[in-house]
Amino acid sequence: MEKAPASSSTVHVGSEQHSTAPHGPGGLPAADDSGNVDDPPPIPSAGSSSRESVLLNGKACDGARDTKTTNSIVSIDDIDITSIHHHAHTLTHASVASLVATDVQNGLTHAEVNRRREKYGLNRLEASDGVIWWSILIRQVSNSLTIVLAIAMVLSYATMDWIEGGVINAVILLNIVVGFFQDYRAEQTIASLLALSAPDCRAIRDGGSLHTIKAEELVPGDLVQLAVGDKVPADVRLLNTINFASDEGMLTGESKPASKDADFISAVKDDSPGDRQNMAFSATTVTRGRAMGIVVGTGMNTVIGEIAQSLKGEKDEKDLLRPWYSRAGSRALHALKGALGLLGTPLQVKLSWFALFLFALAILLAIIVFSANVWDIDDETLIYGICVAVAVIPESLIAVLTITMAVGSKAMAKGNVIVRKMGALEAIGGVTNICSDKTGTLTQGKMLARKAWLASGRTIQVEDAQHPFDPTVGVLQLEGGKLQSAQDLVDDLELRTFFHVAALCNVSTVAEPKDDEPHWTATGEPTEIALHVMAMRCESGKVDTLSRHGLRLVTEHSFDSEIKRMTAIYEDASSGAKICYTKGATEVLLPLMNVNEATAKDILAQADAMATEGLRVLCLAHRRLPQDLNDTCGDRDLMEQNLEFIGLVGIYDPPRLESAGAIKRCQAAGITVHMLTGDHLKTATTIAREIGILAPEVAGSSSPNAVMTASEFDKLSEAQMDAMNTLPLVIARCSPATKLSMLHALKRRGKYCVMTGDGVNDSPALKGADVGVAMGINGSDVSKEAADMVLTDDNFASIVSAIREGRRLFDNIRKFLLHLLISNIAQVILLLIGLAFKDRNGVSTFPLSPLEILFANLVSSSFLAIGLGLEEASSDVMIRPPHSLKAGVFTWELIIDKFIYGTCMGGLCLASFCIVAYGVGDGDLGDDCNHNYNSTCDLPYRARGTAYSILTVLLSVMAWEAKHLDLSLFNMYPLEPGPRAHLMKLFYAITKNKFLFYAVMAGLLTPFPIIYIPVINRVVFRHLPLTWEWGLVFGSIVCFVAAVESWKGIKRRRRAQKLRRTNARSGDEKQEQRASV
Repeated sequence: MEKAPASSSTVHVGSEQHSTAPHGPGGLPAADDSGNVDDPPPIPSAGSSSRESVLLNGKACDGARDTKTTNSIVSIDDIDITSIHHHAHTLTHASVASLVATDVQNGLTHAEVNRRREKYGLNRLEASDGVIWWSILIRQVSNSLTIVLAIAMVLSYATMDWIEGGVINAVILLNIVVGFFQDYRAEQTIASLLALSAPDCRAIRDGGSLHTIKAEELVPGDLVQLAVGDKVPADVRLLNTINFASDEGMLTGESKPASKDADFISAVKDDSPGDRQNMAFSATTVTRGRAMGIVVGTGMNTVIGEIAQSLKGEKDEKDLLRPWYSRAGSRALHALKGALGLLGTPLQVKLSWFALFLFALAILLAIIVFSANVWDIDDETLIYGICVAVAVIPESLIAVLTITMAVGSKAMAKGNVIVRKMGALEAIGGVTNICSDKTGTLTQGKMLARKAWLASGRTIQVEDAQHPFDPTVGVLQLEGGKLQSAQDLVDDLELRTFFHVAALCNVSTVAEPKDDEPHWTATGEPTEIALHVMAMRCESGKVDTLSRHGLRLVTEHSFDSEIKRMTAIYEDASSGAKICYTKGATEVLLPLMNVNEATAKDILAQADAMATEGLRVLCLAHRRLPQDLNDTCGDRDLMEQNLEFIGLVGIYDPPRLESAGAIKRCQAAGITVHMLTGDHLKTATTIAREIGILAPEVAGSSSPNAVMTASEFDKLSEAQMDAMNTLPLVIARCSPATKLSMLHALKRRGKYCVMTGDGVNDSPALKGADVGVAMGINGSDVSKEAADMVLTDDNFASIVSAIREGRRLFDNIRKFLLHLLISNIAQVILLLIGLAFKDRNGVSTFPLSPLEILFANLVSSSFLAIGLGLEEASSDVMIRPPHSLKAGVFTWELIIDKFIYGTCMGGLCLASFCIVAYGVGDGDLGDDCNHNYNSTCDLPYRARGTAYSILTVLLSVMAWEAKHLDLSLFNMYPLEPGPRAHLMKLFYAITKNKFLFYAVMAGLLTPFPIIYIPVINRVVFRHLPLTWEWGLVFGSIVCFVAAVESWKGIKRRRRAQKLRRTNARSGDEKQEQRASV
């Protein structure tokens, strides 16, 4: 019976449908018309090697060198595949196949796959914790401010003040709900980020059929095929390879792809991953060739899984050596700190300590209240004490802070930065240094042909080509003329041959935009893509060249990392002549070319000159084969000799368009940018100069240590590093360990650092940095898990945008903290001095009722504070030095401002109460007017309503003044183009932030319904409508604005004087330096 021709087919496994690739005899990949095998190669068949054969699952397999022959099927229940993972590289592939009980011809059966999946689980990394709702809920309750409010609530209920207790209860619930949903959404965003990509893979199962499945469905023992562009789905012991290499930079830090050899056997069990040449590791990417392998490690039982496990923060072994009572005490202290909110971000910890301070202050104030009443603590006195305690607490602070953080996170997400940890949102604005990768972050991560030098001495320049895959953008300049089409090459044999070598000695593909992919795309080695795109710029791509000149591929000698060259041989269909096209390293091809010594020196000199420009140089050559060699094309050594030199091509990874501008913005903001790259020194230096890291005006750029290699830097001791005037701006050939050393050196200098990374081995540096930033596109899941932020576009400019947003957020937190605390100080002053206001029974009369205090703190202040949290960044936000993260938001300036403004506001409220009660009134504060209205309470109720109205209105006006801590409300945007008249500037300032404008308008109008609506005014808030007292309200506004503007003017004047003194000292020093010269 004749065999049916190979064809595409579909097989069914269980209830799923899987596609199968065309296969030739024996289930192996079928060859195409040219004789090339598109799929990965088959494993060695029995008899193809001198090694003895063994029976696996009843079938023969070669390659066994150290296994025993067996005729029985090994059961999965009898073995532990996880133990094989660590030493699979020391065994022959046949031994590994035997140990994992896999038929290397037919793969696992569907039933066996299910058994193994049940035993070993899905092939995926374990999430750190997942989204646990109750854990998020506990975080919301565990903070000092909530605990203080809860105590106030309990005391209110204990004194049967149900309204006040209910309001505080509502405040607590509001804070918890807002915080819970914000954190829950953030956790879900993180979870979805880690699950963005679920790669497919090709596995051989069920009698040799090729199935395309999800990578997470793989089990130990599965056979997988790997090709260029694939992400390796698990740890794989390779069975066969053809010119195979993978990018293991994420594991090893090496920028160069690692070549693989299935026949390599290591003698060292503990070899590092980079030395295991017969292994392909999970999450690495295939950059060249094809291979087939057997899965020996899945999920957490892979190299990347073990690194992820080590980063989970397992118990320190030293901790176990401590006495039990010491460990118990540490745990109890840790639990107490967690309950009080003293564990968390720097801002959260500071606010928790602040809340504890307020709690202590509230107790002190309550003691003052009780002592003022000679410790005669009845319900009236207790309620007054609670009222004073409540006045000192900014009840809406947690909700406002949470909302502001949520808005900041959303703004960063729009700027391609996903915030994983809220601490980074606070810290990013205060960073002083950025340690950034080069490839893919500062540069595009794609190679571009920039320059070519031809054998005749002519030079081709590639200009305006900013998109490496798009041949329609950019111009080829040749001696002043442009090369735009194939017509330009018709009469120029040298040019035509040059582009033939570039396009035909090449296995990359470049594809035009499609409906589902709006951009040009490419697959293959980056250097080959660069050459191919260069040829396509003048219509000389591979497809066009083959069809136009009638050429056919005869033989291809793939690139070999050992001999560093590649050759492709084509036949001219019309003449039958065969042409050999070769490319490779210059020093490798020179001995193979027919050039004299002088020409060879010229070629080497030109290659060195191009390398000095930071270019990776390739040499192109060709040869027309004589007739007698037409049948020996398979002999590589014979083909690659007597070559004719065609030219040199300089290739580089171009900077991103935004990088230079982003670095300038960093330098203007007082932030130093360091480039830590695995690339070569010359390339790194060239790019650093091109984007401005090594610009002449940058401090330290002229230092002899400005540019170093990692080997030079790593040799330095800590003392030597600390003795350097400035740390290096560029470190080349950088490893993950070098990043850690740099990070520690910066921290010893008191710097706050952003560290970027994409590899698994970058994770310790990302975790140790003040802000760790992982790459969202090229970064590993482990690096994303370790990072504080993730860039969804891998773009350095996004980090700068995040810094700007972080500074805006920091400024706004200071603004609304100032606003909230001014209100609290004013209320405390009013209530403490109000102890002197006695009624007919000698009981202190409330200048503000408890509900007035809560309404002012919760409703009036909250929306104003949220509006301040939504303020745009000031025009100078990126032209001033970083703020101190150590000092945090509670700077001396903020503390002094809040006491001055709070005292002024409280004084005006107090003065208005005295004018109404004692100036115009007779000073009779009635009988029992703190709880119930009676005929004697008109005067204290009117005085209380006046004080409340002034407090509410001044809080609204203060929101506008708090937009800037120094600048006048009448000239708040001096650097922005706008109106020049003061009144128009005022209108521009108060209307620019729409949310704040409407919040202030609402705040100014709020007193009217509260003052005039019956029952609400007298029964709920315990005050009466005003008449002539509105004159006091408007007078207070004028006095308060005048006081605030005066204090701001004093601060500006003092700052200007300090600046003049500093400039004068600087000028004197410069004169002394000139005199000494």
